[in-house]
Amino acid sequence: MTTPIRPYGDRRDDGVIQLSFTLPVALSEKAKEAARQFCQKLGLTDIKVAAAERAADQYTFFIAYARSSVALDWDSIDTPELVIRKLGFDELNALIEKEIARRVVVFGACTGTDTHTVGIDAILNMKGFAGDYGLERYPWFEAFNLGSQVPNADLVRRAIEKNADAILVSQVVTQRDVYKDNSRQFIEEAKKAGLKGKVTLLLGGPRVDHKLALDLGFDAGFGPGTRPSDVANFIVHQVLQRIGKERRGLHWEGEPK
Repeated sequence: MTTPIRPYGDRRDDGVIQLSFTLPVALSEKAKEAARQFCQKLGLTDIKVAAAERAADQYTFFIAYARSSVALDWDSIDTPELVIRKLGFDELNALIEKEIARRVVVFGACTGTDTHTVGIDAILNMKGFAGDYGLERYPWFEAFNLGSQVPNADLVRRAIEKNADAILVSQVVTQRDVYKDNSRQFIEEAKKAGLKGKVTLLLGGPRVDHKLALDLGFDAGFGPGTRPSDVANFIVHQVLQRIGKERRGLHWEGEPK
């Protein structure tokens, strides 16, 4: 059985897409024609360059609409899904108090040479992100934010000292795949310390998804748009599974299939 899917624009299966890109040319009618031809070479039809704006000297940013003939078989797509049983702030704290009966210890840092703390701050700091409280705000979490440029070995050592339940590694800098290399180095440090399989290891960043995190050796990956409550819920259920209070592989109504 197959379920073909195509992009939706004005009506189902019309194949209409929107794309944006920058070309290293000054804004002009010739530049717009170059953008149209670029889309044409991608195999697109019914191309309309809807917007063209100067991005910098000798650079123009374009937005185009076009039609694609590409279709995908939805049933043949197989990718790991991050499943979270989402409880509210009060419910989650009550669950920790009842079933774990101690504070859940979490360490987080931007490791390696990464100096950008915006992601780890959004998850751990008390104010959180978009009205969603950070883990420091949860009375039944003990959260340690070590900041930026933390050596992987130091993060592992500090987590061991406090018997951490989870470690969050944030990677924002992505040039030349430095985030992948550093993440692999962290996993090696965690393995050497005997944490793999005993402590929940999480990876987050703008170019991180669940599949990449699993491939690199983490237990889960959290990308753009992640809320602190997403991370908090995932960690709590991981702890419950580790102590035998919740069955591994448990599924809930409404989760992705």
